Amino acid sequence: MAKAPANPKAFPTLALETLLIQRVNGPVCGVDEAGRGPWAGPVSAAAVILNPDDLPPGIDDSKALTEKRRAALEPEIKARAVAWGVGFASVEEIEELNILHATGLAMCRAIEALWVQPIAALVDGNYRFKLPCEIQTVVGGDGLSLSIAAASILAKTARDRLMIELDAEYPGYGFAGHKGYNAPVHQAALKTLGPCPAHRRSWGPIKALLEEA
Repeated sequence: MAKAPANPKAFPTLALETLLIQRVNGPVCGVDEAGRGPWAGPVSAAAVILNPDDLPPGIDDSKALTEKRRAALEPEIKARAVAWGVGFASVEEIEELNILHATGLAMCRAIEALWVQPIAALVDGNYRFKLPCEIQTVVGGDGLSLSIAAASILAKTARDRLMIELDAEYPGYGFAGHKGYNAPVHQAALKTLGPCPAHRRSWGPIKALLEEA
């Protein structure tokens, strides 16, 4: 008996963008973040307005792409997009506001960095951030919307670059490798060196380490 073929992977499209553009009659951007979960470093966000007539091939959810592929797509997206912007919220802002509100701040900064201001934004996830335009949330949006997928790539590559810079500034933690996420080498470094200014000290594992000291 022949084995049924596996369902092919579905790639993001401009279907959601097309519907929203028709409704608002103006530019629509995709927005996504990177770095909500790490123990160290800022949270980043990107906003992208794509040109439907000049799309870089191979755009997908950043998590589905290799680091090499993301690096190759980043300049293509920037060169072909109608507009793009990247924003960050610092560790200090994460500590002061909490990670959810800091993520919203990074998203606002990304949208404000666009040189073409959107009427509406497609935002990955289900949380309705207060942004400077109308928003439509999309659960799993980085796998459905090309604009959100493009934003996920720019947010990820921008944050990864900053974490490599922090690795040079605070050697010994391995930031260039794990990008601030939980990893055995990161845990070992924290036990040996303690946290540095790039760490989110209010976060459970870091807070527990400080209480043990």
